[in-house]
Amino acid sequence: MARPRFTDPFQPAEVRRLVREFGSPLLILDCERVRVQYRKLRKALPHVDLHYALKPLPHAAVVETVLGEGGWLDLATTGEVALVRSLGVDPARCIHTHPIKRPADIENALDYGVTTFVADNPDEVHKFAHLNGRCELLLRVSFRAPGAVCDLSRKFGCDPEALLDIARLAAELGVTVRGLSFHVGSQAPDAAKHVEAVGACAKLMAAVRREKLGPCDTLDIGGGFPIHYGTPVEDIVRFCAPLRAALQKLPRRVRVIAEPGRFIAGPAAIGVASVMGRAQREGHWWYYLDDGLYGSYSGQLYDHARYPVEPLRDSPERLPAVLAGPTCDSIDVIAENLMLPKLKAGDLVVGRAMGAYTWASATDFNFFPRATVVAVNRHPGDTGGVYPA
Repeated sequence: MARPRFTDPFQPAEVRRLVREFGSPLLILDCERVRVQYRKLRKALPHVDLHYALKPLPHAAVVETVLGEGGWLDLATTGEVALVRSLGVDPARCIHTHPIKRPADIENALDYGVTTFVADNPDEVHKFAHLNGRCELLLRVSFRAPGAVCDLSRKFGCDPEALLDIARLAAELGVTVRGLSFHVGSQAPDAAKHVEAVGACAKLMAAVRREKLGPCDTLDIGGGFPIHYGTPVEDIVRFCAPLRAALQKLPRRVRVIAEPGRFIAGPAAIGVASVMGRAQREGHWWYYLDDGLYGSYSGQLYDHARYPVEPLRDSPERLPAVLAGPTCDSIDVIAENLMLPKLKAGDLVVGRAMGAYTWASATDFNFFPRATVVAVNRHPGDTGGVYPA
């Protein structure tokens, strides 16, 4: 069978065509790039089951593309459960990994068919005591990673020294301990903390099994795999080489899963905004775009990311410039001290690597609507492709 032909929606001519068709602002999501990212990580971690974490881009086209590659899903909220339920996803391909849940969240996920959950403290384990073996737990362990851009172990995970006591409690309550989990944080600079966590969890899993507290045959290694935001990062196969070596030391019976989110979605989308107006202030051209920090660039506030931006207009003349968002708030400034061609109303500005923690965390503050998502290069048979915010 011939491979499907794909267009590159990030090329200037395609960007302009999509803006003419769907307006601005846009988030252009390239499903072929989702596939490429998934395959890169699968090559880097060949014996690890990859559960796409919906949080950075909870979008139907990404979910369907990951499933089409044979992947799994990582859900964390009732809203994410509702999304995959609406798509008819087999719940056996999903886990629920939020360490702190309301009882209603647990019941909702169980009603859908999800049976694997995460807990990291005694109070949370008690929430599963009355469920009569309907589900199983991964106990999350904390490994602080100050080098990561977002240190998730500050907020979630038990101390390694506390793990056995929590496993003992689960056993007393009749709750199955399926395994352990950890997440070293987002945009990790290297795999050293992953390697440390794998080694520590291997010892803890062996201790759980020795005490017959549960099968403890699954290890969730989280995510945190870095992507390029204008500053080069190590190739993912080389980045994961120490991690692969650490995983090879685990007993054969241990199933290893991961929760990649940013790595899958981040490079797969660009943001496109139009110049609404301009003004000269203190020797700089200020260009006011129809998207900003309260919209798709929200990750600059919440995710500590800085997206590479460039106008589609080119010119040898470059002038000092500022890119500002559309709202009436003075903090709504995307980038300063840029050297840009002289732009005019209607010109397009593109932000790269904007698939993760952008549209997902955008608001409609000041009644400026979120960007429209246009999903391109979906496989034949997929329905639709344009998802207004």
